[in-house]
Amino acid sequence: MRKGEAAALTWDYIDLKAGTINIFKTLDFSAEDEATLFGDTKTFNSQRTIKISQSIISDLKQHIKYQNKNKLAWKGSYKHKLNLVLCRDDGNFMPKSSLFNSFSRILKRIGLPPMPIHSLRHTHAVLLLEAGNDMKYVQERLGHGSITITSDVYSHISKKIEESSMEKYEAHMRSILE
Repeated sequence: MRKGEAAALTWDYIDLKAGTINIFKTLDFSAEDEATLFGDTKTFNSQRTIKISQSIISDLKQHIKYQNKNKLAWKGSYKHKLNLVLCRDDGNFMPKSSLFNSFSRILKRIGLPPMPIHSLRHTHAVLLLEAGNDMKYVQERLGHGSITITSDVYSHISKKIEESSMEKYEAHMRSILE
């Protein structure tokens, strides 16, 4: 997900039983009020449903418990109406700087160099490709308008993909020549 898509994610767009997230809006970090906080996704193709892993489902279930404790603690001041997944303890939206700072602290704690939060999306795409997923699947999962965008950005990235492709080519050539 793009950072604005993740920041706009509400619980009513997650189906834990089906293991899916529906992405239909983005959060405008510069909105003046709650009425203009949510907007359309970057493009029409950005509206999508993505499958999530069992580990993410488990993490989200734990996160619901955490948020429920916050709802009780904050009582009437909790921003129930927003229904955000990624939010402050009081249920209010998380500013862009808070997302960036949290990500930076995590990277520092685990000994990784600083990088933009968007690198999570990029890494996910590369890992999908390295795992052998089809470029079309990655395009649709990322919400790119065309496969050209996806292939231009990601096809040359990984040495693992390059090595795997060459191994497949060599195996194919051996089978032809035998």
